[in-house]
Amino acid sequence: MNKPAPIVAELGRPETPEETAARKAASSKAYRSSQTMRSLIAALLVTVAVVAVIIFAVPRGEPTTAKKIDLVGIAANVESTMDSPVIVPELGDFWRVNAAGLTSGATVVWDVTLAPADQDERGYIRVAQAFDADSSWAPQRLNGIAPTDSVRIDGLDWDVYQPGGAGAEQNITYAIGTQAGDDYVLLYGARSAASTAELAESLVPQIRALSEAQ
Repeated sequence: MNKPAPIVAELGRPETPEETAARKAASSKAYRSSQTMRSLIAALLVTVAVVAVIIFAVPRGEPTTAKKIDLVGIAANVESTMDSPVIVPELGDFWRVNAAGLTSGATVVWDVTLAPADQDERGYIRVAQAFDADSSWAPQRLNGIAPTDSVRIDGLDWDVYQPGGAGAEQNITYAIGTQAGDDYVLLYGARSAASTAELAESLVPQIRALSEAQ
């Protein structure tokens, strides 16, 4: 004998088959919706966990500091090699050394590349001492540019070179050079004429000493 359908309190009577089917469909939809939300939350938590593992697992070393160049020591070795004194710029607080060494070729050159110690300052100046050379050597470093003028700095006459567009590829905007005994000293790079002249003035005592020694 069939049991009578239970009376639904909200209705005050038994559910019809259609109402039962609708209720079960709504319950099933709500269950699926809750499961989908749980799945999304779980996936999000897994993703966050993976990202955290990657972030904290990647080793983070301290930034490497640039190796300090022993300008005085390198200069002493060059003097011994060339059996001749070389110009050694005094760095003070403004300049730092980016490179220093001999450049070989038809003319051997003692090269020192200086850049401002303050990272906010731009440009560089290279001090190039060409052994047994004169001003005719300078255009080799300046893309063929010959001197266009001269300037007197602390009692010494310096040739002035204005590379202009010809120096753009090498980032050379200004250059000056002077004879130092048998050698030719060229200052060139991407600093102002005033900044280059200031460096040149600091080198004058060494240039005079070099001229007298040779």
